[in-house]
Amino acid sequence: MCNKCYLKKIICIFLSAILLASCGFVSEFSVETLQNGGEEDGPATLGLTPAFDYEVPESIPNILVDQVGYELGSNKLAVIQGEMPPDYFTILEAESGREVYTGKIEQKGYDETIGNYISYGDFTDFNTPGSYYIEAAMIGQSYPFQIAADPYGKLFDAVLKQYYFNRCGLTLSTELAGAKAHNACHSREAQMKEEASIKRDVSGGWHIDEMGTRDVVKGCQTVNYLLLSYELYPDIFTDDLRIPESRNRIPDVLDEVKYEIDWLLKMQDATSGAVYASVSSVDNKTAGYILYIDGITMSATIQFAATMARFSYIYQNYDREFATQCLKAADRAYRYVEKYLADVSMEEYFHAATELYRATGNQRYHTVIKDYLAQNPEPDMDNDFVFWGCVTYLATKQRVDVILSSSVIQVLMQKGEQISFASKESKLLVKTDERQSNNATLLKDMSRLAVVDHIITNHEYATVMENHLHYMLGRNLQAISYLDGVGERNYRDIEQSLGIMNQVDLNAELVLLLSAIMDDEMVVGEE
Repeated sequence: MCNKCYLKKIICIFLSAILLASCGFVSEFSVETLQNGGEEDGPATLGLTPAFDYEVPESIPNILVDQVGYELGSNKLAVIQGEMPPDYFTILEAESGREVYTGKIEQKGYDETIGNYISYGDFTDFNTPGSYYIEAAMIGQSYPFQIAADPYGKLFDAVLKQYYFNRCGLTLSTELAGAKAHNACHSREAQMKEEASIKRDVSGGWHIDEMGTRDVVKGCQTVNYLLLSYELYPDIFTDDLRIPESRNRIPDVLDEVKYEIDWLLKMQDATSGAVYASVSSVDNKTAGYILYIDGITMSATIQFAATMARFSYIYQNYDREFATQCLKAADRAYRYVEKYLADVSMEEYFHAATELYRATGNQRYHTVIKDYLAQNPEPDMDNDFVFWGCVTYLATKQRVDVILSSSVIQVLMQKGEQISFASKESKLLVKTDERQSNNATLLKDMSRLAVVDHIITNHEYATVMENHLHYMLGRNLQAISYLDGVGERNYRDIEQSLGIMNQVDLNAELVLLLSAIMDDEMVVGEE
């Protein structure tokens, strides 16, 4: 049975038990019942914005849309700013300027948080594929957008391929990388920051900034979100992303993760099992750049343990020998941390225990899990380590504590409801404060909602996730796409800073959000 199906089955069992208990029935399920055995890349805009004939608005438009587009049959909404909007809006073909749809504008009133009057233009029932823009008298025009059966497929590939572009120590060919091709970088040996005479090979991994920094903690966080995406939505991921490993019968997302895993293994001290924190690059005017290895930290070591165990569990179906090597590395790191528990975050320790328990079935890890959940009956789902650990525990095929698991499910469901309610209360239909860009918070919320939606397949939650993606792709008060190089007006061009796609951890959460939305599209299509 696939992990995706197994998780749904387990959750259904737990939910049934909860419902029966609330009705005065005693569940017959025991702990034993749950046991199941021990082409060349395009220009800067990524080719996502078609070449329209209409004149793009020079100033920030007051009609806000998703600058990539909307899926056929989905909820389609434009947000309109202005105190006195007209009664109607019009959709026009981008190429010809021909009017194809007229809709009524619904006024929502003044929003104190936003500081403006907001109205909606709903065109959900317009489902003709094509490229369009919206126009309203006295308001102006929107940026262009598409309506298509799969508006996000090309975007998803671009988001996932960003990790190939961030690879360190590898020559990126023109054939696969286009304008981002370059020779291998940061491939020389690095020296310990505290002891320059000690050098080691730490080539590989993903850059996290323009200086070529590679960071264990951020790398582990990124890997965990990518692996969670793959576990929940395996059918979304293909083997034809156009990276060097494509067509090897392994999903390219796992190939990309393995590139980071290979680097993480180099960061572990062979003797102690502890893990060095990061690799940084300093430009020496006479000797060129010098690579430094930052010292061992508890956080890097325990997160390494969790990530290696998670990867081992998934990758055993493709390369059992390498998966075993990763699991042994995880165990060495965990045993090192056990000697210094006073210096370790219990949330990180809990997460590592869940991953190692799922991978091995060893009861020593289960004891840690049960102790943590007993002491934290309402686990903090805003904490990434708690969230990952709880989801892994719910998905394990090992024996679990039914009562503790039921409590975790209830907390997770409550979190989903809170996010959904807060989103619907906002006139922008997202859980955000418009006075600042907080994509990190939004993406974290959407990761929680994606898991809940995966469990219960709630159309309402799917709509909430779509609304948040629309927001990030331009349906916000700045009319800006927060994805680098995507859309008519995007973060890279306007803010001269890094958008979501150039932050490896946020980009991984975006992968999860897109996976959830595209999976819902596939389900609807099958129906």
